[in-house]
Amino acid sequence: MNYRETLDWMFAQLPMYQRDGASAYKVDLHNTIKLAAYLGNPETKFKSIHVAGTNGKGSSSHMLASILQEAGYKVGLYTSPHLKDFRERIRINGNEIPEQYVVDFVSTYKSYFEVNQLSFFEMTVGMAFLYFATSEVDIAIIEVGLGGRLDSTNIIIPEVSVITNIGMDHVKFLGNTLTKIAGEKAGIIKKNVPVVIGRTTPETKKVFTEKAKKCNSDLHFAIEYDGQMYSSDLLGDYQKENIRTVLQTILILQRQGWKINEPSISRGLTKVVINTGLLGRWQIIHKEPKVICDTAHNKDGLTKVLEQLLEEKYDCLHIVLGMVNDKDLDSVMSLFPKEAQYYFSKPNIPRGLDAKKLKKKALEYNLFGEEYGTVKEAYEAALQVATKRDVVYVGGSTFVVAEII
Repeated sequence: MNYRETLDWMFAQLPMYQRDGASAYKVDLHNTIKLAAYLGNPETKFKSIHVAGTNGKGSSSHMLASILQEAGYKVGLYTSPHLKDFRERIRINGNEIPEQYVVDFVSTYKSYFEVNQLSFFEMTVGMAFLYFATSEVDIAIIEVGLGGRLDSTNIIIPEVSVITNIGMDHVKFLGNTLTKIAGEKAGIIKKNVPVVIGRTTPETKKVFTEKAKKCNSDLHFAIEYDGQMYSSDLLGDYQKENIRTVLQTILILQRQGWKINEPSISRGLTKVVINTGLLGRWQIIHKEPKVICDTAHNKDGLTKVLEQLLEEKYDCLHIVLGMVNDKDLDSVMSLFPKEAQYYFSKPNIPRGLDAKKLKKKALEYNLFGEEYGTVKEAYEAALQVATKRDVVYVGGSTFVVAEII
């Protein structure tokens, strides 16, 4: 198989949470542990940082990778989902995994994947870990896919565990309270491994404190960081919280002996996009009209993004909106501004929410607009109507953003 055929096989044959939802969520790590052993336990051959959280884990992972790259280290970066190409998920010093490596890996282990019925995510984690090990990275930043305790990435013993924040998302899998969700995320805390916690609430703080104590893990809260603050090329207001979490993590790495100086931190935070290729976080893709896209897709993330959006100067606001069908719409529709023109669309994945249903729900919240057959059609319609002094926002789902950047 060539690269395209390999990807088609991966996406068609193996369940993937981002596409299929519940069918891809496994209840234990048996398959991943077994695969890792089959591959020679590559996860033991490189140092790592493990990053979980409801929101901010992707941005934080990219920031950490950028800083460590600027400090002169060879840095692996594993994140999900991808926006344009599968290879975005697996990078070394910002460079995507080669197409040929993906082809060769799948070709070599295809029969094993089929016999053991591995999920898309399990297979991809195995690929990333083997790639990082054989490439001899100095350290890899590993972003959790979903939750923490049962996530396929949770077979590593990192230098530091990082949990950015806890919000209500993926409640079907992780629980319907912040305490339950925090318990799942806290599953990445390992014995004697320091842990950094970003934003907390009283109920989540208790969960993390108890788990860290049980694991004899030093517990650090980002809010306690009192060192120098830095700016970033990531322009979302919500990144300030992520920056503080990242700086607290860097402080721990420095104490462990990692050589990371102040210029490396400053350069790393201002060159995140250049160094790591991060896309879709308050990304401005057009100037007149100003077009902003952001992958925020749950209440916690959208609250901050929409607050910043309403601070923009414009004559008229146009919102190209699409969502997936397993979101609690009522928890997010109330966040969107009524003084805007909406362009409803369905992201091009099986989990995409039908544009008619989205429009119907939006009407309950006095959000008015038209439905379109595709995200691209909705986006083009907004651009045709918008003047140079207007703002167009594209969001609601990672997959909506992926179709227009």
